[in-house]
Amino acid sequence: MATVYPDMWVDPDDDPRNNDGPSPDGELATYLDYLESYRLTLVMKCDGLDPARLAERSLPPSPMSLLGLVRHLAEVERDWRGWLGDPQPPLYGEDEDADFLGAVADPDVVEEAFADLAREQAAADALIRGDRDLGDPIKGGVLPSSAVMHRHC
Repeated sequence: MATVYPDMWVDPDDDPRNNDGPSPDGELATYLDYLESYRLTLVMKCDGLDPARLAERSLPPSPMSLLGLVRHLAEVERDWRGWLGDPQPPLYGEDEDADFLGAVADPDVVEEAFADLAREQAAADALIRGDRDLGDPIKGGVLPSSAVMHRHC
């Protein structure tokens, strides 16, 4: 809990997303810096929570939980790789909500989810950092259908 601003969840000096230095140089570096800030937000929200709290549903009967979000974002990172030419099978199955429904209060599930997220983010970053021009269209300029975009926002 923050002490400088009690209504915040982390003090500004302790927030790894704060960067008072110069902005990254170039489009790719700026994109990766921006993406890392968003990725860190979820990890920071989960920090220090036990498996039961991570798997706690936000508002039953919704399957939404922080652990489900970790699993969902691992799946999203994997899907983005597919859009960039490196398709992979789903991590948690074909069911639309498998990432959330499988988010149970088990230490092994928690460990696996965070390992999946780290691995998928590293793989996506490696693909993005490749010799690809960020201005190139994805799959000939065709984005996935709105149904896929809805599932993997």
